[in-house]
Amino acid sequence: MATIGTFKKTGNEYTGEIVALSVQAKGVRIVPDLRATGENAPSHRILVGRAEIGAAWSKRSNEGRDYLGLKLDDPSFSHPIYANLFDDEDGEGSSLIWSRPNSRRGE
Repeated sequence: MATIGTFKKTGNEYTGEIVALSVQAKGVRIVPDLRATGENAPSHRILVGRAEIGAAWSKRSNEGRDYLGLKLDDPSFSHPIYANLFDDEDGEGSSLIWSRPNSRRGE
C-alpha cells in the first residue's frame, strides 16, 4: 500500500493533491455528483481545474468505516488508477491509498 494523495474535507467536498511517479496533480477536488442516479452511479466526481479525471463511490468497510473508492482515468494513463480515500485517524485530513490489485489470472 502507498499513500498517493492527501486531502482536506470541507462539507461534502475534498480538496488536495495526488502525487505518484506518473501523476502529480495539485488542486484536485472531489465533489458530490448531484446528478447521480441509480444504485451503481458514482457519488462524487474528481476534478482538476475544469477537467474531470475520475469518479468516486461511497463505500463502507467490513469494520463499519466509511470511505470513498476512486477510479482515476485520463488519456495519458495506460490504465485507470484505483485507490481508496480514508479519513485520517486524527480527523484532520484524508489519505488516498493505492495498492496493487491482486492478479486475476494467477500471474
